[in-house]
Amino acid sequence: MIGSEPKTDLHRYLRAAREALLWKLDGLSEYDVRRPLTPTGTNLLGLVKHAASTELGYFGLVFGRPFDQPLPWLGEDAEPNADLWATADESRAEIIGLYRRAWAHADATIAALALDATGQVPWWPVDRREVTLHRILVHMIAETHRHAGHADVVRELIDGAAGMQKGNDNLPPGDQAWWDDYRDRLERVAREAGQR
Repeated sequence: MIGSEPKTDLHRYLRAAREALLWKLDGLSEYDVRRPLTPTGTNLLGLVKHAASTELGYFGLVFGRPFDQPLPWLGEDAEPNADLWATADESRAEIIGLYRRAWAHADATIAALALDATGQVPWWPVDRREVTLHRILVHMIAETHRHAGHADVVRELIDGAAGMQKGNDNLPPGDQAWWDDYRDRLERVAREAGQR
């Protein structure tokens, strides 16, 4: 977009990342959204819970705009990684609802502050704690897109569904036979390279 405002551009990229991450839960069972599919336990609903928590921290606490709901999984006595998985008592609807409330809270901060507005990130090293809204927007775009990428892989492992976002999978056209041939070719190339 020629002539668009930098804050508008950054906000648009953050919104796209949010939607991509949340879309990965569509159509899956409660089991599948919670399934740990990597050795470190990466799971879809946990990624959403983590993304909600980080938005509330970076766009809330950092700029003196705390969220009105306590997040026990971030408390001092919480176990490690408690923000990266949903308990059996935490429903998908609750986690998604929290994420949407986090969006609204973050969006209000983004709307209220100029890009050069400053805040403090208490969990960062002292020499880097002072930040601008611009820096936090860039940080959260990178963070959210990174986790959307994790979600892409986890979702593909669950049921083969792949793509960037609803209505725009950003993948080359091909039926299942094409993808099978493509993967087989990559496997052959990898084996050949591994034998050198």
